[in-house]
Amino acid sequence: METTSHRVKDMIYISFFAIIIGICAWISIPAVIPFTLQTFGVFLTISVLGGKRGTLAIIVYLLLGMIGIPVYATGLAGIGILFGKTGGYMISWIFIGLIMWAMERIFGKKTWVQIVSMFFGLLLCYTFGTLWYYYLYASELGQVGIRTILGWCVIPFIIPDLIKIALAIFVQKRLVRFID
Repeated sequence: METTSHRVKDMIYISFFAIIIGICAWISIPAVIPFTLQTFGVFLTISVLGGKRGTLAIIVYLLLGMIGIPVYATGLAGIGILFGKTGGYMISWIFIGLIMWAMERIFGKKTWVQIVSMFFGLLLCYTFGTLWYYYLYASELGQVGIRTILGWCVIPFIIPDLIKIALAIFVQKRLVRFID
């Protein structure tokens, strides 16, 4: 049975890592889809907290932005951002958490499991987010080729996102001993 102090500790970790994702969102290079450290924050959160608490931290982060706290990229906030053209990427982070949660329950919380689950989560993020972006872009501004969308939304991010995964694993190895 879970003790009250354990639940309080979980809430503190979840809140802390939701804030970490928000701080990572403020570190940004402007582009059609801004280059941020948000995905690093997401991967770090899930790898340190595990799938369950990590997914909850992502949901808390998204809710904070939805209610108007400026935690999204470049200090933006509001439900319009989450359901705008780039919101599909942010919503997909919940599914990244669920993928990592499922894989750690099946295979354990081993480094190779985290790397593989982050890679699959990143593929899901690219797929879901890009389809979302494509649909909203086309409905607002007209059709554009899939190659163009991939050039805006995926190709420039592949190497930086792989670096973020490696960095998240590196930092997680140092933090995990302090988190229970």
